[in-house]
Amino acid sequence: MGATQHPQHPQLADTPALISSLLAQIDHLIITQKLDQPLVVGIHTGGVWLAKVIAEHLNAPLGQLDIAFYRDDFSKNGLHPQVSPSSLPFNINDRHLLLIDDVLMSGRTIRAAMNELFDFGRPASIKLATLCSVNQRELPIQPDACALTLDLKAGQYLKLDGPDPLKLSIIEQANHA
Repeated sequence: MGATQHPQHPQLADTPALISSLLAQIDHLIITQKLDQPLVVGIHTGGVWLAKVIAEHLNAPLGQLDIAFYRDDFSKNGLHPQVSPSSLPFNINDRHLLLIDDVLMSGRTIRAAMNELFDFGRPASIKLATLCSVNQRELPIQPDACALTLDLKAGQYLKLDGPDPLKLSIIEQANHA
């Protein structure tokens, strides 16, 4: 299945501005929700790239999840050849977590990430921050902080390239062109 870069959506043209907007929303979330010293956890790969920026901005500890074994399509699709171990170099029990992903589409990745987090312990809260949310939800999961919400056509998806520089693009699957 081939994929081609879709002509750039005007709202995606300035990824650094989207990241700045997300950082401001996270700052606001921390203040309004009174999240004392949150831990930052990124979902492999794009979420980890964003989480590094956010953790540095907040001067917070950083962890990363690779949710490959927790996906509900694992038995159907098999294991991706580049699975890396999750790393949470801190105790999450009774701590506030900022779960970071690049794009929220169906909600299934976030569900898998929360399942894995609960195998590590029981956090006080989990707040979700995403760079972009696409209105294709299959599960009732919504971001607490999000820089951009988009409606995409069938066969389109968003991809964050990086890590340096980070660039968000719309990709169109070839069989939908």
